[in-house]
Amino acid sequence: MKKINALGKRIIALVLIAVTLTGLISGILFVNSYAKPLDEIVNYEINAIVNKDATVKLTYHIEWKVLDSDSEGPLSWVKVGIPNMHYSDLTAISDNIKKISYLSSDGSYVRIDFDRDYYEDEIVVFEFSLVQDYLYQVNKLEEGYTVYSFTPGWFDDIEVDEMTVRWRADKAESWDPYCFNLVGNLVWMAKDMKPGEKFTIQVTYPNDAYDFDLSKTIKEGDSDDDWFYVILGMLFFFGIPILIIRGIIKLINGAIYAASSGFGKGNDKKITRTKIVYYDSCPSCGAVRGEGEQKCAYCGHSFIKSEEIIEEKDIKKSGGDASKFSKEGEYRYSDSPNTYIRVHVVPIPRPVRTYSSSSSRSHSSCAHSSCACACACACACAGGGRAGCSTKDFYKTNLKLKRIMGIKRI
Repeated sequence: MKKINALGKRIIALVLIAVTLTGLISGILFVNSYAKPLDEIVNYEINAIVNKDATVKLTYHIEWKVLDSDSEGPLSWVKVGIPNMHYSDLTAISDNIKKISYLSSDGSYVRIDFDRDYYEDEIVVFEFSLVQDYLYQVNKLEEGYTVYSFTPGWFDDIEVDEMTVRWRADKAESWDPYCFNLVGNLVWMAKDMKPGEKFTIQVTYPNDAYDFDLSKTIKEGDSDDDWFYVILGMLFFFGIPILIIRGIIKLINGAIYAASSGFGKGNDKKITRTKIVYYDSCPSCGAVRGEGEQKCAYCGHSFIKSEEIIEEKDIKKSGGDASKFSKEGEYRYSDSPNTYIRVHVVPIPRPVRTYSSSSSRSHSSCAHSSCACACACACACAGGGRAGCSTKDFYKTNLKLKRIMGIKRI
């Protein structure tokens, strides 16, 4: 093997120095991007209704507050992540949307252009809807059942004060995680979500509930080839130093957050205790009430005389120790043979902490426009929010990952 001459060594040294400096500078910018948040999501709501053809109508309501309009300029447009490119009927609902369009730059987004600029302390409230396909998998967990899997778009650098997902419960067989079932809607809620936090819901239906199409089903598994290009692209454009710096920062932030946050694996619990008093006999026809009966078997009249929700602060005043009942069910309460305590336990999912290096706002690719980014349900961000996200096709709709030339610089 021939020895490398002096000129070759100098060239190699210069390349290594350039890569190292680029990584260090990028790392500093990365740290600074967390120093002062630009925006805050005050409220984030998604309403989902499954159509007869198994597509899902998604209606978004977002209240977006601008915290800083000096560093990156005022907010004039945003992009909100959606599951994939298989959508239809994209519609602006609120009047403050000047233009709404699909954005496919390194991911699947809805781009919202507002009718004016928004400055510090202003809140822009906007709504839009679309019909989404390719969200389900037939016979995923059990033969004869179809499962919808939906991860709402998350915000990599923006805190979300409150998030609510409502899914119409009609014909649903089961769902995960457990949630409230209110007025025919499955309702998942989360509060004080840190940047990058997200959660996934699953709703299961019998295969004959809707017109499910096997050709549209989600496919499991990832492509090793895709991951090869992602890693190679990151090494080529960002340099090894930036990966090391970011890794250390993420580990430190993760340790601090894990120690102080209530989010993580498992669920919180909301326990509702209701004191119920029954009649000895039916007030309508006089039939004697049997053990465990809530309605008269003869006339259908309710045996319930009264119902009262026992608040935590009133437990000691309720005439018995209601706090000892903490599992789902109905239990005899006090000395009265007709008084019971009904316990309803609702596990509330804790959003899972994830990390991403993307910035919510960056002038690197948006020229004179001001925007912000909500990462798509399947988005793994590699660049600034305004520069777009480099993403694999989480829902596997036969879309290939952008190769090296499609990955953007920070």
